[in-house]
Amino acid sequence: MQVSVQGNDIEKALKHLKRKLQTEGFFKEIKKRKYYEKPSVKKKRKQQEAERKRRKAMRSRKPERD
Repeated sequence: MQVSVQGNDIEKALKHLKRKLQTEGFFKEIKKRKYYEKPSVKKKRKQQEAERKRRKAMRSRKPERD
């Protein structure tokens, strides 16, 4: 990943970098790996995330007509 600094505006470049890292889930991954997660807890968390993702997809999907 690269972020170019234009016109010595480092603050803007840092903001852009943080936004890119946030969208890629970098900070979420760091928090997740901070401590050891037991396999059973990991499995349960993944199932909950999948269920949340399914519900969100169902909300945005248009209802079928018969």
